[in-house]
Amino acid sequence: METQQQREVAALEKGAACCAWNFCGQRLAVGSSDGAVSVYDSHDSSPASSPSHNWKVHTNGISSVVWLPPEAGDAIACVCVDGTFSIWEEVGQADQTITWKRCFLLESSSCRMLDVNFRVFSTGLKMITAYSDGHVKIFELLDSLDLDKWQLQSDFQNVVDSVSRFGNYNCSSASIAWKPREAQHLQAPASFVIGFNSDSSQLNSSKIWEFDEARNRWVLVGELALPEEKGDGVNALAWAPNIGRPYEIIAVASYKGIAIWHVGLNPGSDGRLSTKKVALLSGHDGEQVWQLDWDMSGMTLASTGDDGMVRLWQCNLNGVWHEQAALDCGTVQT
Repeated sequence: METQQQREVAALEKGAACCAWNFCGQRLAVGSSDGAVSVYDSHDSSPASSPSHNWKVHTNGISSVVWLPPEAGDAIACVCVDGTFSIWEEVGQADQTITWKRCFLLESSSCRMLDVNFRVFSTGLKMITAYSDGHVKIFELLDSLDLDKWQLQSDFQNVVDSVSRFGNYNCSSASIAWKPREAQHLQAPASFVIGFNSDSSQLNSSKIWEFDEARNRWVLVGELALPEEKGDGVNALAWAPNIGRPYEIIAVASYKGIAIWHVGLNPGSDGRLSTKKVALLSGHDGEQVWQLDWDMSGMTLASTGDDGMVRLWQCNLNGVWHEQAALDCGTVQT
């Protein structure tokens, strides 16, 4: 059996607050508490001792960095702790030097941006943003190489009943996950799941939204919460790639652990997708889980938490989910 080993890929500077790998897994973007972004390039087995690029994004710290899809070139989105949002693009100069140029900026005095996520469609690039008042905004970009021309497509709150909307909510965090692209269903409707960690049970439960082409708006098609769990804040979400399954799988992390949900492929007569909670994983020894991610096959789920561990989860042939491996992030093999 092949032994898996951990190795150091980059030596991060003090103050690193968040990080993200690009699509190819060769470039690491790191956001710092002083408002700077660093990019590390890892092309061989030796760790990157210093960043290839470093620049100041904001005077406030950075809470999230996200690489845009490769169709948009080398570009990074940054969310700061005060809610300021910016997109930075790597560009070449006449003297052949490489710099990062800000091509888009969003500032709001009324509420903070909490999270952002991107996906490419046949019609162009879409961006979802979540805000501290429970609002969800979807922006469109018809030309993925023109990153300064985002257009607001939709703005709504993450609630089931429209009567409950426009309340005075206070959200501390949010998590967004697009439905992964499937080569055989490129024309399928756009769908995503979003959940909040807030003072409102109406916002917290993870909800699946789908774009209705006929009505030209986003409609609620599913909710991932049992009646007694709708007040549980959501820490992280991950939508698994689907390679031939007759249902979708979505993982939801809360203070109770990691819930695994099966979601039907086609809505019923009421317009809703069937949902079933099939497992509740213990998580990280009672510690909070903050990040989830699936592998490319949609069969292995990775989670990270306050215990400093990366845990891998799989489902056996009997349909039972279990911990497959645990990696201690405090020890690194070189």
